[in-house]
Amino acid sequence: MKVKQLIRFDWAMKRLLRNKANFDILEGFLSELLKEDIKIKQILDSESNKVTDDDKHNRVDILVENSKDELVIIEIQNSKEYDYFHRMLFGASKVITEHIKEGDAYANVKKVISITIAYFDLGQGKDYVYHGTNVFKGIHKGDILTLSDKQMTLYNKKEVHQIYPEYWVIKVGMFGNRIKDKLDEWIYFLKNSEVKDSFSAKGLKEAGERLDEMKLSEKERKEYNAYLKRLRDIASEQHTKMADAQDLILAEKKGEENKEIEAIIGFYEIGVSAENIAKALKISINRVAEIIEKHKGNG
Repeated sequence: MKVKQLIRFDWAMKRLLRNKANFDILEGFLSELLKEDIKIKQILDSESNKVTDDDKHNRVDILVENSKDELVIIEIQNSKEYDYFHRMLFGASKVITEHIKEGDAYANVKKVISITIAYFDLGQGKDYVYHGTNVFKGIHKGDILTLSDKQMTLYNKKEVHQIYPEYWVIKVGMFGNRIKDKLDEWIYFLKNSEVKDSFSAKGLKEAGERLDEMKLSEKERKEYNAYLKRLRDIASEQHTKMADAQDLILAEKKGEENKEIEAIIGFYEIGVSAENIAKALKISINRVAEIIEKHKGNG
């Protein structure tokens, strides 16, 4: 059976999922990830998630407000950035400051949920879904700092961490296509742009119907193909940079090796023993003997 080719989720977020008629797709994804029934109130604009025709970044993000007045950032990153964890923090912090009015009490700070869908190996870990929250743990008693009864009533929260931003990281490349639950069905779709007939996760049926590549208008198809080309160009550019960096490292290593050889031969020719050469250069005596023997053979 021929598999229906679906639009990549990141491009759909750029264009189609901002339409209120398609909120149920995003709601399905968020509901399966956060394990609660999520309803989207509106898509919000911030400086970081505005879409422009000349956007050449390899990331896409969207900011939504749910029915609980929480702010949810969904960001898709396609290539490696070593400081990405820092950018997650900056993004959440920026959203908080953008959505509190001057003079408001700190109690009006919005709850932020930051979700990253990473198509590169972010950090070091064996899992493919990570969840981070802010917890205060006693260094002497080992207990977790909690809200007082009065604070629970005032802010409608049960735990301190519910006030702070929380972070989700989905490492798509680490997912091995073994489906164990409904969230895995979503991650399979994110990785393969495919929805199987057996999938029953919220929002996926709608994604399979509305994100059909064949249903794009001619204008949308051109924009989509241009987006895919940009991703390929970015991947190619990064590949070239990595190859150039490896060549540079090899050249530097070769240069250091040549300097070492010159030093060994120089010491040897003025009568310094192999043992003293090894001590002076802080290398093994076997390495010194190997270079000297090669020098003798070439002499």
